[in-house]
Amino acid sequence: MNFVKPEYDSQPDDSLEKSMSLVASAISDPSRVSILCALMDGRAWTATELSAVAGIAASTTSGHLARLLSNGLVICLTQGRHRYYSLASHHIAGLLENLMGVAMNAHTSPAPSTPLHLRYARTCYDHLAGEVAVKIYTFMLQEKWLESDGTALTPAGKSHFQNMGAVLNPHSRRKSCCPCLDWSQRRFHLGGDAGSALLTLLLQKGWITRTQGYREVNVTESGRIAINRLFSMNLT
Repeated sequence: MNFVKPEYDSQPDDSLEKSMSLVASAISDPSRVSILCALMDGRAWTATELSAVAGIAASTTSGHLARLLSNGLVICLTQGRHRYYSLASHHIAGLLENLMGVAMNAHTSPAPSTPLHLRYARTCYDHLAGEVAVKIYTFMLQEKWLESDGTALTPAGKSHFQNMGAVLNPHSRRKSCCPCLDWSQRRFHLGGDAGSALLTLLLQKGWITRTQGYREVNVTESGRIAINRLFSMNLT
């Protein structure tokens, strides 16, 4: 397996302002936004799959992917004759999530236009987002699983994660945990390594299932019971 490394459009002596404008320009096309949103589920997609979700021709998709790759927004993994695309990092996912929040706030109508199933539960790259995730985060703060600013697990929080079976990475280069602004709920859900560990646990236990090709996740009946028990919730 080989990664295709991005070759940035900007030259080393370019100003920060120009570099920022190039990234913003790469995101500005609706088709490229559709591609990036699809990749927000944290999985790798083929160009054919991305062309279908964006509703554009394969040849057009190739051009869009080249633009995203050159600006460091996606990476490409080659495996044999196949190429798979994914977001370049969780930082890019955070950028997109924040941009979604800004876009939602730009609307004059206060009524949320996000589909109900996505507002309820979805993936945000490698962690859980939506109403369920926001309620879990609120519970963790109230029960002091998290430090007051949400940037670290408390000793009690680490113990609860261990008891649940959520495996934390002690050598992770990313933050152990962090508050991630949920663009549909306008409140925080759990990000960082702890958020990733929680999503992995929920999937492994079969408490949530993914909808193929979408960010939506479904809470199973056993998951509803387990989440209600673990986080003192009342999912119906």
